[in-house]
Amino acid sequence: MSTQSTLTAKRRLSATVESLKPSGIRRFFDLAASMEGVISLGVGEPDFVTPWRMREASISSLERGYTAYTSNAGMLELRVEIQKYLEERFAVSYHPEKEILVTVGASEAIDIALRAILDPGDEVLVVEPCYVSYEPVIRLAGGVPVFLKTTMENQFKLTPEELESHITARTKAIIFCYPNNPTGSTMSAAEWQALLPILEKHDLLVISDEIYGELTYGRMHDSIAALPGMKERTILISGFSKAFAMTGWRLGYVCAEPELLAGMLKIHQYTMLCAPTMAQMAALEALRHGQGDMERMVESYRQRRNYVVDGFRQIGLACHEPEGAFYAFPSIASTGLSAADFAEKLLMEEKVAVVPGDVFGESGNGHIRCSYATSMEQLKKALDRMERFVSRLS
Repeated sequence: MSTQSTLTAKRRLSATVESLKPSGIRRFFDLAASMEGVISLGVGEPDFVTPWRMREASISSLERGYTAYTSNAGMLELRVEIQKYLEERFAVSYHPEKEILVTVGASEAIDIALRAILDPGDEVLVVEPCYVSYEPVIRLAGGVPVFLKTTMENQFKLTPEELESHITARTKAIIFCYPNNPTGSTMSAAEWQALLPILEKHDLLVISDEIYGELTYGRMHDSIAALPGMKERTILISGFSKAFAMTGWRLGYVCAEPELLAGMLKIHQYTMLCAPTMAQMAALEALRHGQGDMERMVESYRQRRNYVVDGFRQIGLACHEPEGAFYAFPSIASTGLSAADFAEKLLMEEKVAVVPGDVFGESGNGHIRCSYATSMEQLKKALDRMERFVSRLS
């Protein structure tokens, strides 16, 4: 393509889209994919195949001819099961017909939630380190991201002081993911309670990304929506990708008060119409009969977490113990390298792929994200290689 053609093509893009940076995670995936013998600790995806019962339910639905559109909001039968599941597991209740929308992954739910509530210039508080899509999706919706920092010293938890100090007259909402990607940190009911007076005083909407809610260790997940007075101001987002190893099925859901959900449904019906029918059938089976499979996967993650955290500490990398999700977020400050340099040198010299922490915002400086959603054999090899790498640096 000629230079003139390139310039013309760029002018066809909106200034907002042109300004978006490519995913920092994808850069390291692409590098790793071009090399042989790489052990990847970068992928935020279960290494388990979707359990057979879910696959069989989907196959059976196809054989029986379930290939048409469902309701825009998703199969009512599935929404009823989501309502039961959330009430039994997380003590939060939503009306299946008025307050639950089945989406194409939790990612679509995040996108339509932001587009439904934001006017140009509205500010959204983003708790860092954070999932890489929050900032670009806020900008695409016309909003302005404002970042709240957390640190390893306070276990990557949001404090009332940090929250209060960033609120302005333009602040519309706050978005966070707990259990957190990339740190594995989570918040207790008591820690949420300390934030409630501030959220109420400033009448903030809360977008709570709880996609890792089932993946907790030694404790149950506390949803902020379950606290008194919070359901009314919370948009709860979750899905089936992580807990049920259904990433490729692209199925999530969003729960909110009827007025908010109606706004999101408008966007969803014009852009997606409905989530795939065969994926919804698999999700129905997951909620009805798949919790045993989920619990076995969570126990495996717990064992891997213990091994990985202990391994990082033994090779001299300070590491917060994750309370949820399947990521460790060790500090590499002791090596004297930046996160990007550490990740690139480690990949080139030892063929281990990790993600630089600053991809997840400035709060991730001096850290790397390592997914332990891979086999114990691979984790052992990766830690051996990382030990060699770190020892050479010192």
